[in-house]
Amino acid sequence: MLLQLYPIHPNLQPYVKLICTMECNEAKDTEQVHVLPDACVELFISYTEAPVAIIDQQLHKNSMVNSRMNVPTSVQMRKGSGCIAICFQPGMAYPFFSHPMSTLNNNSISLNDIWGKVITEIEEKLASAKDHKVRIDIIQAYLLQLLQHAKPDLQIGNCIYLIHKKPAEISLTKLHEITGYSQRHLARKFNQHVGLSPKEYLKVNRFIYSLRHLKNYPKLSLTQIAYQSGYFDQAHFIHDCKIYARHTPKEIARSSHFLY
Repeated sequence: MLLQLYPIHPNLQPYVKLICTMECNEAKDTEQVHVLPDACVELFISYTEAPVAIIDQQLHKNSMVNSRMNVPTSVQMRKGSGCIAICFQPGMAYPFFSHPMSTLNNNSISLNDIWGKVITEIEEKLASAKDHKVRIDIIQAYLLQLLQHAKPDLQIGNCIYLIHKKPAEISLTKLHEITGYSQRHLARKFNQHVGLSPKEYLKVNRFIYSLRHLKNYPKLSLTQIAYQSGYFDQAHFIHDCKIYARHTPKEIARSSHFLY
C-alpha cells in the first residue's frame, strides 16, 4: 500500500484533518485491519477501475463516504485500487453534505447517493489527470465550492473545539451552559451536525483521547491512562474499550492489526 499526504488548502484546514492518495499496487488485497472509532467521516474517491475496498465484509466498487463514529470498522483495500482519501476533523464534515450526519452514522455509503452525478464527473477528471497533484487540486476545488454554500453552526463548532481541547473537563451540563440550548435542542443539533448525541460524543471523545495515551505513553499503567483521560476508574476505561473497540486495552496495545 502506497500512501502519500498532501497539503490542505488553508480554508479547508478547520474542517479537513488530512488528504492523501492511497494505491494498492500489490498483486493481492491488503491485509485486513481494524480501524477503531474516531468520530470522523472519510471520503474515498476512486480514480481507477478496480473496486476500492472491502469494508465490514461489503465490497465497495466506487467512491464512497465512510462514517466511523462509535463502532470499529474492518477495512481491506483491493488490489489495483487507487483513490483520494479525505478525512474530516471530528464533527466538522456536515458543511460538505446535504444530509444530517446521523443518517451516515457508522455506515459506508456510495458517494453517488450523496453527491449525485457530480461524483462521476469528478472520477472521470481524476482518472485522466496527469498526476496526483492535479487530482488533489480537483478534489479541494470541489470541497471549497461546497464550503461557499455551507452555513456552519458556530455554537456547535465551539462545543466541538472545547470538547477536544479539554476532554476531561467538558461535561454535558457545561455544553448546555455554553450554548444556552435545551437538552432536546442540543441533541437535535448534535445529531444533525455531528451524527451522535452530545452525551455519546463526549463518551467517544474520551475513549479516543485514552487511545492517544495508550499509544504515546506505553509505560503508563491503565489506571493512570484512565484518570488522565477523564475516567472515574480503570474499570470504566476497560468497559469503554470493550464497547467501542470490542477488545481490552492490552489487546489493542499488543496487536498490529488495530489502527487508531
